Amino acid sequence: MILIPAIDLLDGRCVRLQQGQYNQQTIYSDSPVQMAEYWEEKGAPYLHVVDLDAARTNEVKNKEYIKKIAQSVQIPIQVGGGIRSLERIEMYLKAGVTRVIIGTAAITDPIFLKKAIDYYGDKIVVSIDAKNGYVATEGWEETSDVKAIKLGHRLQKMGVKTIVYTDIAKDGMLQGPNFDELKQITEQTDLQVIASGGVSTPKDIEQLKQLNVYGAIVGKALYDGTVTLESLLEVV
Repeated sequence: MILIPAIDLLDGRCVRLQQGQYNQQTIYSDSPVQMAEYWEEKGAPYLHVVDLDAARTNEVKNKEYIKKIAQSVQIPIQVGGGIRSLERIEMYLKAGVTRVIIGTAAITDPIFLKKAIDYYGDKIVVSIDAKNGYVATEGWEETSDVKAIKLGHRLQKMGVKTIVYTDIAKDGMLQGPNFDELKQITEQTDLQVIASGGVSTPKDIEQLKQLNVYGAIVGKALYDGTVTLESLLEVV
C-alpha cells in the first residue's frame, strides 16, 4: 500500500476544497512546486496532483505548474482534472507525469476512454467520484445515474487497472473514508483501488490495509497538521 499526498491546484495555488465545493476552499501555499518538493523530502513515494480549474471549466490554467512539479521531484506523480482528450494526456506524459487520471470523460465519452486505455495502458487511471453511491462528474458539480460499483465492473472489462475512489461526502471532512463502499469495490473487482476522501488518521490507514487497497490519498489532514506523513508511513 502506498501513501499519496494530494496537491490541488486552483489559480496556481495549493488549496483544499470541502466536499468538492469551490466556494469552500482553504489556500495552503502559493508555491505548488515547493509543496511537491516538501512532500518528497518527507518521504512520499508518489504525488497526486489535480487541476481544479480544468476539472470545472476544461481550461488548463495550471499546466506550467504541473510541468514544473514533474521536473522538480524524483518521485512519480499522477495528474487529474479536465483530462478529456488524447492530446492532453500526451502533453502531460511528455512533461514527465507518470499516470493520468480520467474522471468525467469516463462517463461521458467511453470511446475516448477506450482509446486512451488502448494507447497508454496502465498510465491511465480512472477516478470514480461518488455521491450516495452514484458517480459525480464535472468537477463534482453534477451527479450521474451510474452506480459506482457498476462503473467499476465496466472499467475492469475495458482494461483499466487502477482507479481512485472518492466518496465526496467524506472529502475534506476528516471523518475517515467510506470503508463500506471501498470494501465492496475491492471485493467485487480486480481493480487496484486508491482510496481518497476523509483519510486522516493512522487508524484509517490500518483499516484500509485490511481492505487490501492499493493506495491512499491524503490531503486536508496533512495540510491542517491533524496528522503527519511520517506517522502514516510508519503504519504502512
